[in-house]
Amino acid sequence: MARSKYNEEIVIADRSRWLLSYADLITLLFAFFVVLYSTSERDSGKLHSFGSSLNVAFNNAVPNSGGVIVNEKIKHEIVDKIQRDSVFSEKMSNIAHKINVAMSALMKNGEVRVTQTARGIAVEINASLLFSPGDAKLTPESIKVLVAVAQILKEDDHDVQVEGHTDNMPINTALFQTNWELSAARSSRVVRLFVEQGVAPERLVAAGYGEYQPAESNDTAEGRARNRRVIVTLLTASNTLKKTIQEK
Repeated sequence: MARSKYNEEIVIADRSRWLLSYADLITLLFAFFVVLYSTSERDSGKLHSFGSSLNVAFNNAVPNSGGVIVNEKIKHEIVDKIQRDSVFSEKMSNIAHKINVAMSALMKNGEVRVTQTARGIAVEINASLLFSPGDAKLTPESIKVLVAVAQILKEDDHDVQVEGHTDNMPINTALFQTNWELSAARSSRVVRLFVEQGVAPERLVAAGYGEYQPAESNDTAEGRARNRRVIVTLLTASNTLKKTIQEK
């Protein structure tokens, strides 16, 4: 018996169905690699160019022999994300530059480090530049510098986390019985100064880690000196204070 036209159409449809699944896979893989690219360190000018080229490529896409076209929603989401990330990256770079300038007076001996990562802009300050040994009172010189940093943070709206760290040398004074209390008091003092200078308090958190997150070994005097530090981090939008605290 001759095969009906209806059955022939079903067979043809079944044979071409794999093309749709294959196209979906390719689209998802493409989106995955674009997201990886957009979250890595990149040049903002090149990123603008890449986003524009991607938009042109998508807009010029035409159906292929299998009837597959690029999903419009995915296209716009990818292009919009790339362009937003480009603007945000440039903004964060400008903030990092301003902080570098503000901290330049304390950066001569490498005791201040400013780094920009996917988590945000981190300013690591050796505690000896901010406090006297075993104390949580800011020195007059450090107050001037931190006030300048506060003016920069005040212009932004991202969350700020201030961490206090110590070495593993035991402490037991009238004010601080443990390194935890000392580190928490130091980070709280920096946060209080930021609030006094106009940084919104709801954007700020003070955390004390004591001796339990060392940057280097405590076996040497140099390592212990490096571990006594305060880190001020301007968090990216994807690293809110609530999320950061939970991850810690």
